[in-house]
Amino acid sequence: MIEPSQSGRINPPLTAAELLALVPQQEPFRFIDEILEVDDDHIVSRCRYRPDADFYRGHFPGNPITPGVILVETMAQTGVVALGLYLVAKQAGREALNGVVTMFTDCAADFSGVVLPGETVTVHAKKVFFRRNKIRSTVEMRRSDGSVVCSGTCSGMGVPL
Repeated sequence: MIEPSQSGRINPPLTAAELLALVPQQEPFRFIDEILEVDDDHIVSRCRYRPDADFYRGHFPGNPITPGVILVETMAQTGVVALGLYLVAKQAGREALNGVVTMFTDCAADFSGVVLPGETVTVHAKKVFFRRNKIRSTVEMRRSDGSVVCSGTCSGMGVPL
């Protein structure tokens, strides 16, 4: 659906590929490999944790697992950063993204499993609210077998550069 911005211009939604290109986090700290779905209310992404990622050397030697902070960052990159960029571009136009950086502010997460090196997870985020460049999303991460690894609520806001 195409909607007019506040300036009266038509803002077509970003495609998944365009949105992924706008996510500011880059290798080795981008934890979104692809965006599978996105609209005004939700986003779905996928990430494969590379077995050679440096954080596995110390977490834990001989029995590596993906650190919980990396899982939270993955949820925030999807449910706060990517979804927030999409919503700002849709409301104010793509040019509005040039003057804003999305800041992750908080997350309440529950962990129910581990992610091993080389595993792929799918992140599902649903918008709770988006107003005045603030966003909150409920987020759930699942392993490829469908089991939930972690879930929670993540928040952030767009801050002028």
